[in-house]
Amino acid sequence: MPSAGIEQSQPCSILPSVGFATVKSVLSGDTVVLTGKPTTKGGKAPQVIFTFERVTSPRMASKGNGNIDEPGAFEAREWLRSLVIGKQVAFETRKQGASAADRVYGLLFIPSPIGDGTRINLAVEAVRKGHATPKVLLSNITDDVESESPESDPVVEYERALQTAHANAAAEKIGVHGSRPLVRHLLSSGEQFQVLELVEKSKKYCSGGRVKCIIEHIFDGSRLRMHSADPQLADAGLQYCSFTLLLGGISCPRVGNPRIDPPTKPEPFSEDAKKFVEMRLLHRELEVTLHGTDKGGICGVGTVHHPRGNIGIELLKNGLARVSDWSARLMDPLDIPAFRVAENGAKRANLGVWESYAPPQLTGSSEIIGTVIEVLTGDTLTILPNGENYDSESKLRKVSLASVRSPRTGNEKIGKKDEPYAVECKERLRVLTVGKACKVQIHYERDIPMGQSTEKRQFGTIAVPKRPDVSEILLQEGLAVTQRHRDDEEKSPRYDFLLAAESAATAAKKNIHSDAVYGKGAINDLTDPKKAKSYSGSLIRAGTLKAIVEFVFNGSRFKVFVPSENCHIVFALESLKCPQPSPSASAMSRGNAKSAEPFGDIAKRHARLNVHQRNVEIICKSVTISGIITGQLFVGVGSQRKDFSLEMVGIGLAEVDPRKIEYGEAPRVLVEAQNRATANKVGIWSLVQTSAEPTTKTLVKSKEEVATIQFSEICGGNHFFFHVVGDEALSVMDESMKLFTKTNGLKGAPCDLKVGKIVAALFDDGTGKSWYRAKIIEKQIGKVKVMFVDHGNVTVVPISTHLRPLDTALDTSRIPPIAKEAVLALTRTRGLEDDEGLEAARYLQRAAWGRQLTAKIFCETEGKLVVALFDPNDSSVSINEQMISEGLALTSKQGQVGVLSAKMLNSNNLMKLAADLNVAQEAARKTRLGMWRYGDIGDDDDEE
Repeated sequence: MPSAGIEQSQPCSILPSVGFATVKSVLSGDTVVLTGKPTTKGGKAPQVIFTFERVTSPRMASKGNGNIDEPGAFEAREWLRSLVIGKQVAFETRKQGASAADRVYGLLFIPSPIGDGTRINLAVEAVRKGHATPKVLLSNITDDVESESPESDPVVEYERALQTAHANAAAEKIGVHGSRPLVRHLLSSGEQFQVLELVEKSKKYCSGGRVKCIIEHIFDGSRLRMHSADPQLADAGLQYCSFTLLLGGISCPRVGNPRIDPPTKPEPFSEDAKKFVEMRLLHRELEVTLHGTDKGGICGVGTVHHPRGNIGIELLKNGLARVSDWSARLMDPLDIPAFRVAENGAKRANLGVWESYAPPQLTGSSEIIGTVIEVLTGDTLTILPNGENYDSESKLRKVSLASVRSPRTGNEKIGKKDEPYAVECKERLRVLTVGKACKVQIHYERDIPMGQSTEKRQFGTIAVPKRPDVSEILLQEGLAVTQRHRDDEEKSPRYDFLLAAESAATAAKKNIHSDAVYGKGAINDLTDPKKAKSYSGSLIRAGTLKAIVEFVFNGSRFKVFVPSENCHIVFALESLKCPQPSPSASAMSRGNAKSAEPFGDIAKRHARLNVHQRNVEIICKSVTISGIITGQLFVGVGSQRKDFSLEMVGIGLAEVDPRKIEYGEAPRVLVEAQNRATANKVGIWSLVQTSAEPTTKTLVKSKEEVATIQFSEICGGNHFFFHVVGDEALSVMDESMKLFTKTNGLKGAPCDLKVGKIVAALFDDGTGKSWYRAKIIEKQIGKVKVMFVDHGNVTVVPISTHLRPLDTALDTSRIPPIAKEAVLALTRTRGLEDDEGLEAARYLQRAAWGRQLTAKIFCETEGKLVVALFDPNDSSVSINEQMISEGLALTSKQGQVGVLSAKMLNSNNLMKLAADLNVAQEAARKTRLGMWRYGDIGDDDDEE
């Protein structure tokens, strides 16, 4: 028979000779554990092991006997257990020791079921049922003992009853006297079978997936030792097996273990939880639903079905357990809300393990009502609360979704890739929230590491119109997973709904939960200038395109994603100039930050508030030399659709490019909006101070001239300096500078280094060093870049040795520069950094350098003469036309022809030249010469 220790409740006598007690457990067919009432308030109840006097029952299976019952042992124990477990019985003690560690021997009685007031002696009844036998049979008792004992002696009567009962049982061949009493071969989990096997077989063989089990031992409030006794598992070979069960959905404080070294102390309320479960479950036969196993597959996880309810919920109500999220994930999601309600009730009442619980203290308000401005990651966004003026980035509240983890985005700078579905999750959250009114319930806060410091982050549930919880949408679509919390961590109140959504996505194998290999499509990056200029033609021809603004550089410049073209582009509002905002931290760290301009930050915030991460429509018009696509941008739909360029100009946060206005290329509606903003002095126009009425300058129109010229410097494919042949001013200036050199020598001297200042600079033209007139165009460390105004060439010279002040008589205010700066009329070429631009400059050099040419000078624009060049011997085709015919240049925009014509008295020759150039360009395009060899191209010469 198994044995166990008892707790001492009295110094000497353990039990009185007669009394009543409650049966806590039944160890075998002849032994029970009795328990009484605590002697002190809050103390432990005394308990004692009680064995029937002069009776023995077969030994139950244990490690000591190889986990095999003696014949009839299990049936004997089950008979007694079904009669007395949890019930009050009367006892008579016959033999007991002096300490609580001694076993007590005696008799137990229960009332007769027929209600006649008599009692049933359980020892005699056990023998009568064949579940026990007398220790001494009648044939071994001597006649002397029997004759000396009076017939009224209770011992003799008890012995005679045992012998009679034994004889009847033997005659009837019942119990242990039968031909084949039950012998269990008890299987142990981990040795003879795996718990996961039992879980699977229970779902297959047991009705409703429920297994009949007997709770044999309570380790702590949520960890039980179970013996299966379900005949439905006989075919699976698991009818009699032993395993450890963890109650699903809860975790109780652990009981200490004094036997290990060092011994562990019990956690607070562990004994209370254990006692709570023992009084209700120990040695009861109940049905159990197995949900799964723990991580190691050692213990099963399940629910014990008690007629009066779920023991886990009762433990939570009394503050004797916490909800265990990892085991709750194995259960039916519909069962979990009752657990949360019970736990929250114990928290509010500060019961048990929650006696010192206090709700989380938030640094801000627990509720935010506002507008979503930006989605940072798949689970984090920024919100502008209602009533707040967006005049600083600090007004935005950063909030993360409570109890949700989205795939993490990578970092291209350090080579870290995005986790699968990170882009899709962020995009879905953007579609759900950006620009919409939202209501956020904050549940808890966390300190998030951010480099060398930490950030206090708020976590909550975000609701938008028609979507009470956007987290649930992400989980349902398999784009995120629920956060695995510790049992003592705060979590979303809707955690169980989130788990249910994730379970549905897992079952459907959506996205993250899919078995398919994740493949992220490559996006064409047209932010690279070369790629942008190559692909610009298709974007311009596409007309109106749907796009998404992904980043705001300033009020008029954005990074845009075009889904239909699967590309990223840098997009700028056409004809607009916007103030420079404050530099970013990365720009400041690189040392190339530009200082902020008035209203620059306001313009950028306005763009972030209205177009950032919004669905927009763009119309691409042209591309700049630095690869920026320019055009119009529209935001909103239906009656709310608006031209963002017009809005920025109208509120004074951008201005129309003055050059576009001068050339007549600026849309009239933008000019009118700017005039109204200027009149109302809004935005940047509030800073303009008008001290006097502007004087009206009479426009003097140019008359076409013809001159014979010779190049002095080539700056690009259509930009050069020239001298007029026969102009004596050049020889006079050369003589004057030679005299200046002879007078002052070749040593440098201190001078004013202001940019634009005219000085004397030393230069060696191959015949020796001499001083020449030069204009400072750029200052460098110890050096300056100068342009020699009489020749047009540019060089960098040392300040200390190659500069000196120029005589006043030689200043350009008295003697204008001899070299004339000019551009080829109606002709555009690419820069020298581009292969086509370099080839155009070389063509111009071959055609014009060292030769006298005839130049038709039409007018002047931006300080440069606009000319057409001809060979004196053949004036039928201009060099302008020849370059375009070779595909090395493009014709100017249509608007430029009108601007130049407006400056001339007679523009007939100019218009004829324009027509000839258009014909030449069309021929070059069709024959795929020069820059046309790869197909049609966009405009490349617009400045940024």
